[in-house]
Amino acid sequence: MSIARWSETLISTLRDDPQDAEIPSHKLMVRAGLIRKLSGGLYTFMPLGCKALRRVEAIVRQEMDRAGALEILMPALQPREIWEQSGRYDIMGDVMFKLQDRQKRELALGPTHEEVVTLLAAAELKSYRQLPRTLYQIQTKFRDEIRPRFGLMRAKEFIMKDAYSFDRSWDAADESYRKMYEAYLRAFARCGLRVKVVEADTGAMGGQWSHEFMVLADSGEDGIVECDACAYAANLERAERAFPELEPYPDSDKAPEQVSTPNAKTIGQVAAFLKCPPERLIKTLIYNVDGRTVAILAPGDRDVNEHKLARALEARDLALADDETIAAATGGPVGFSGPIGLTIPVYADTALKGLRGAVTGANRVDTHVLNVDLDRDAAIEAWHDICFAENDDRCPRCAAGKLREKRGIEVGHVFKLGTKYTEAFSARFLDEDGQSEAMIMGCYGIGVTRTLQSVIEQSHDEKGIVWPMSIAPYPVAILNLTPGKPDCVEATQTLARELDEAGLDVLIDDRDERPGVKFADADLLGFPIRVVVSERSLAGGNVEIKLRTEKATPVIEKDNAALKIRQIYQDSIKALIL
Repeated sequence: MSIARWSETLISTLRDDPQDAEIPSHKLMVRAGLIRKLSGGLYTFMPLGCKALRRVEAIVRQEMDRAGALEILMPALQPREIWEQSGRYDIMGDVMFKLQDRQKRELALGPTHEEVVTLLAAAELKSYRQLPRTLYQIQTKFRDEIRPRFGLMRAKEFIMKDAYSFDRSWDAADESYRKMYEAYLRAFARCGLRVKVVEADTGAMGGQWSHEFMVLADSGEDGIVECDACAYAANLERAERAFPELEPYPDSDKAPEQVSTPNAKTIGQVAAFLKCPPERLIKTLIYNVDGRTVAILAPGDRDVNEHKLARALEARDLALADDETIAAATGGPVGFSGPIGLTIPVYADTALKGLRGAVTGANRVDTHVLNVDLDRDAAIEAWHDICFAENDDRCPRCAAGKLREKRGIEVGHVFKLGTKYTEAFSARFLDEDGQSEAMIMGCYGIGVTRTLQSVIEQSHDEKGIVWPMSIAPYPVAILNLTPGKPDCVEATQTLARELDEAGLDVLIDDRDERPGVKFADADLLGFPIRVVVSERSLAGGNVEIKLRTEKATPVIEKDNAALKIRQIYQDSIKALIL
């Protein structure tokens, strides 16, 4: 442990918020002197910020080791060829920083390490006797964000813990996944974070299944939904919804009828012209999917979720068609497409199943069709849940509850990858019968720098940061209000030494500053325990102890202060352990 003096370290606090900071945690990290900006998305960690960061790293490392993972350290520079071999070079695209060495060989600064670690596993793990194995590292990652923002939340360079499991069977892989899942819950709890675990899309990582660990916050960039009656939660890219039975619209048994809708091509315009609710309309969107043209049907009041659509169609490449393709596929202009008479495959959102009396485009300019019954009038290839879930949708798990939209900050993500990478890199093992099998893989990431800032985003007040005891740069700050008085100096040093011997890091504010300045800085920096040493308190043989989370400032006999503080510290740490 250590004792530091304010006058001998580098702590620069600011009274005002930085102009380029948008969210509370970013403002406070700069004001408290934890980080300093070099340029967009690039930050220097100052001494206090570095100490807090190392505490987060230590917790993550301890939980990885406890779960049986083995620490390694892989290169940040990666050859282009391995990304091409996995098929992700084009998928990652401009997110990767790309460069050449002096031999003109193309390299990338690693945004993640699935390719590298799978090559390592292919070379080192040959037998079922070596499995399972989980490898992890804590290392700097690089991603060329289009718009770096929110400080460490979306930076070009950041520290990440990434782990990778290799197993001989799906059952064994599920066990590795469970261990990492539980390790994440413990790690975030020890950091003082309240997280919500949600089902998530696998994205560019690929694989079968994933969960995100989200910190709920209004400033979060990720949308999630959670049920108000059960434990279901998912991010918007993944979120499903239940589909209540539809009531037919009036005159729904009538035959389809084309009507003129001049200058009405958007959902809002058509609904207003026909004097019907938007949900009665059916959107017909034409997509290019892996080289073929398809029609996608969605309720008029919903947006298509392309992540869900790609999963439903098992598509690698998916994009809206251009005007020329739409005209060739439907015979009509953009804005008037409909499913009736199409010869291309037609896929529909499940919410439309059983809908009668709907309105669609007629594949003719300024024309729509009334009284549409999809089962009767269109050839639907398949029904899928392909639209975004929204507030008040029915829960897909319990059906009784309603979904509620919230915002979150992703701090961790766990994936069941399967054989996506092990097949690509021939990472195989020999089983008991001598048969060669592909290893089943999982990957698990924690944004270490993002976790640090998320703690502040979740735990602050109008005065400043409110650190959990476990990751505070210094759990204890001793404020000597009269540093020129020998008895105050002696009492401060004695208490600091006793706390140091008890295993606590201590910062002594020995500045020749007004008490108000010291109190304000202590609150801004968020020290969990503030001890005040003054001539007045020492006259009675006492010191003042204030917890950052409490308003009261009890007076304690100075000879008992170290024992009291150590007990407060230990109780606080125990409270953070699951």
